[in-house]
Amino acid sequence: MVAEDDPTAIRSIAVSAADIVDAFAYTQENPGEAVLRITPPFHGRMRARIHVYRRDDAELTGAVHVTPADALETEARETYPQFESIGDERTSGADESALTPDQRRKRHAEAVDDWRAKARESLVETVPIETERGHRHVELKPLG
Repeated sequence: MVAEDDPTAIRSIAVSAADIVDAFAYTQENPGEAVLRITPPFHGRMRARIHVYRRDDAELTGAVHVTPADALETEARETYPQFESIGDERTSGADESALTPDQRRKRHAEAVDDWRAKARESLVETVPIETERGHRHVELKPLG
């Protein structure tokens, strides 16, 4: 393997907090998968960007994919608002089970917006990457 193609050279990845939370949210709501993609040539400090796919092409491109869930603290992952749960809870004495579909979509969108703001502050310090030499952790450096 040529040194530039060897992801073991990666010590840290820089990625925007917005890309992390957007990728996580996308994967929760859509049939495709969103990842944080790192492409060769590899060196110590790399930039990761959001990448959406239906078929993983990392083997063909040599890219390294980081799952956005791996970049978020457990609480952020576990508190993502599921659409199905909107209208199940009761607040301010109002019966939310009587919400119309449009009202449920609006409430869900608002809940996701609130979650995004909190999740941007819930990034981990290291993330796992897979290499031919095995699993290892690299530093996560938030941009912005």
